[in-house]
Amino acid sequence: MSTESQRPIIVAGAGPTGLTLATELRRGGAEVLLLDRRANRDVDGSRAAGMQPRTVEMLDQRGIAERFLAVGPPRDLGNFAGIRLDYTRLPSRHPGAYNIMQSETEELLEAVAAELGVQVRWSTEVTGLRQDADGVEVTVDGPDGPETLCGSYLVGCDGGRSTVRKLSGVGFPGTAARMVCLIGDVALAEPPRQPMFLERFEGGLFTVIQFRPGWYRVVTTERERAAGPGDPVTLDELRASTLRVAGTDFGMHSPTWLSHFNDANRQADRYRVGRVLLAGDAAHIHLPAGGQGMNMGMQDAFNLGWKLAAVVRGDAPDALLDTYHDERHAADAETLKLIRAQSTLVQPDPMLGDLVDVLTDLVGFGDVNTYFSAKLSGLDLRYPMPGDHPLLGRRVPDADISSTAGDERIFDLLVTARPVLLGFSNTAQLTAVATGWADRIDIVTADRAIESWDVPGVGTIPAPSALLIRPDGYVAWVSDSDPDLAALQRALGRWCGRALHHA
Repeated sequence: MSTESQRPIIVAGAGPTGLTLATELRRGGAEVLLLDRRANRDVDGSRAAGMQPRTVEMLDQRGIAERFLAVGPPRDLGNFAGIRLDYTRLPSRHPGAYNIMQSETEELLEAVAAELGVQVRWSTEVTGLRQDADGVEVTVDGPDGPETLCGSYLVGCDGGRSTVRKLSGVGFPGTAARMVCLIGDVALAEPPRQPMFLERFEGGLFTVIQFRPGWYRVVTTERERAAGPGDPVTLDELRASTLRVAGTDFGMHSPTWLSHFNDANRQADRYRVGRVLLAGDAAHIHLPAGGQGMNMGMQDAFNLGWKLAAVVRGDAPDALLDTYHDERHAADAETLKLIRAQSTLVQPDPMLGDLVDVLTDLVGFGDVNTYFSAKLSGLDLRYPMPGDHPLLGRRVPDADISSTAGDERIFDLLVTARPVLLGFSNTAQLTAVATGWADRIDIVTADRAIESWDVPGVGTIPAPSALLIRPDGYVAWVSDSDPDLAALQRALGRWCGRALHHA
């Protein structure tokens, strides 16, 4: 049998999560086999319609954000249960919810994956799974019939009805649906004069927004659906629901995509079972309130990709993958809690209107807006790290710096998807400690452009003198003055594996 580093990591599902994971794995030097049960990428329509600031930042860390921003300008889409949030106050170079459709995201990510040497195998569905201490055997049904694929690990990014999750015996507890939403991308002969964003009517809720010239996204929310839960949505059904809720169908015609969703809220009880891992909708489903779904999945992938690549390369122990579950399960659970709260507020119940009005007034206060904006944007996420410095476990601010490479930003240092040990003063001590990891990390000495940093969820703090930044942009060690070199050594060992020799 081939060695682990020669066997590919099999990724099931080529949506935003699977494509992001594939690109991160390739940046880390791993071989990837990317599968999708769909015949092609266009089968599922445009789908999700927003990208959060932290997701854009992560793309920026890899030097590809401009590709996405070119097709999806910032829009006033930040919201909590339809209550507008002002993202422009966020301390980020990308303080907006961006109008980037899921289909556009997939197209761009697929192009990046191809540049890195990954092609999608379409019409290939996982049907069986076996794993042992050496790898995984995955049975698939593809264009040429059944086939068995051998890999080092399998990652299920195959959606809310994930076959990989079911084959792994992972529980999917949570709350059942309490309402149904119909959604369609259509043309409107008589569109409303202003966008309608979660407008509340006696019969339910209604949204109509023009995302692109020539077509609108229409969403209706009602208590029940006349059609069966698995039945396809028709234009007649969407038109009838729109008439019941809003009193007019706005002359809708020429649909390009019709679907339905509900507010079921579930999370896999484990994100890892040996050599099988779950990410994206395979790990969590929810009402698409606030535009979180695609972003949660892509952030799962950014967390997992560099870790899995390091393990397969042999640079880090298998136990590093346990931190994927520990970090992302907790982070996703917090987001799911926020979404459940929004799900309650958007129930088709006229009695909830007063509560929404009260919360709307509260969000008008700056601190309340900042609280919700920081959480829903993904910018105030903090992973557990030993130590009490406010930067530990948080995403590093994209501060301006100057180094031997010239004037640059901290995010520029992360394009290689390697850990970065960044010092703003004499780094001789840091370099001496990090010698045993010199093949796996970048050591950078730079000057700060400013002496204080704005950190979401914290406020303004003095800029540190040194820090260790993981490939996903989160701070794993930090020093304000005299560096704790023993703590640095422990952090390097935890995130970068065993040193080649003792420092």
